[in-house]
Amino acid sequence: MERKAELKKDLSLLEITLVGIGNILGAGIYVLMGKAAGLAGNMVWASFLFAGLTAALSALSYMELSSMYPRAGAEYEFARRAFGERTGLFVGLLVIYYVAITASAVALGFGRYFSNIFGGGALIGAISLYIVLGFVMVYGIKESARLAILMTFIELSGLLIIIYVGIPYLGTVNYFEAPNLSGVFEASALIIFAFLGFEDIVRLSQETKDAEKTTPKALLIAIIFTVFLYICVAVASVSVLDFRVLGTSDIPLAEVAAVAFGEKAFVLLSWIALFSTTNTVLVVMLGGSRIVYGMADSGSLPKILARVHRKLKTPWTAIFGIACFSSLFVFLGDIATVANIANFMIFIVFFIVNISLIKLRYTDPERRRPFRIPVSIGRFPLFPALGALSAVFLFSQISKEVMLYGFFLAGISVLMVLLKTKKRVAEL
Repeated sequence: MERKAELKKDLSLLEITLVGIGNILGAGIYVLMGKAAGLAGNMVWASFLFAGLTAALSALSYMELSSMYPRAGAEYEFARRAFGERTGLFVGLLVIYYVAITASAVALGFGRYFSNIFGGGALIGAISLYIVLGFVMVYGIKESARLAILMTFIELSGLLIIIYVGIPYLGTVNYFEAPNLSGVFEASALIIFAFLGFEDIVRLSQETKDAEKTTPKALLIAIIFTVFLYICVAVASVSVLDFRVLGTSDIPLAEVAAVAFGEKAFVLLSWIALFSTTNTVLVVMLGGSRIVYGMADSGSLPKILARVHRKLKTPWTAIFGIACFSSLFVFLGDIATVANIANFMIFIVFFIVNISLIKLRYTDPERRRPFRIPVSIGRFPLFPALGALSAVFLFSQISKEVMLYGFFLAGISVLMVLLKTKKRVAEL
């Protein structure tokens, strides 16, 4: 019998951490900063803090679960172990939706930046990005990670520019001024999108050296670093420009930079945003292709999606599969609406991941846990419970329009799960 090709373990702690930071520091902060400031006013820093704490609580559950099950399926694998195949498949489908919708919106954003700089249609730029990144990802995980790391430093430079611009203005505004307190939490529900990406560190576990120890460390470093950086950017932005001006801007960080650098800032930030959107699409699709591979490898998706290139050791069919599926959504244009649809999916996923960890503390207590979340009452872990509650709270802040979209897609997922499991029962 011919031996099945395995994914290549090629990523170090530094590489996987920088890949995670690069994805978290994606297009969200460059686009959503203005809309968040419009909702939360000068207290937008508190919105970032609350969103960051919510992400961090769920990240703790990811850390323990990934140390228990360092597999490419990530959320699918966690939910399946805790609640069975149906719940695992449902969660996996939600993650695939989230990946596809997020990548398509950001790819279209890339197309618009590309069109502004080089000319041509935005749609052509978006589709071209999918094609180029598809071949990069198939060529090798290490090459993909190094490209992501390079772009991470570029997008990081843009955020550092904003912080630098804001230093002379610090203390010039009341940082507790907000239109209303509910707006602070509405902004948190929106900008959780800017923190998403840490979970892709987990999805690359099967290609990470000593994943049981490396993955939790990378998650912790990435979350702490980005929470601090985002708060600095938020404080700097509202110090330079009135939050009402930021709230009406489609290019908020470019306008902040323009205070110091004039019209050249628009060109500079456009180039940085071009790399930022490229990096987001690359790392989101890297993680998405791995969960598709993990689900196919477990039999929940067609086996053809679990094929690994024998020479390059990458899941090439899953990569092109997620790229083709994601490209269908490029016609969705409003990034705030799209971000909230993605958030709808991820809040459900975060809730299930947290309660999966709680359940496994009781049903699988003997399993080795290289990382274990501290602070428990008996076997009951407190931080995952807080993570589940915070996900429910932010879910309640989403608009009715977005909930309609979200429940429609979630309903399709439930139908697919029922059809899949019914087929399996019939085969038995």
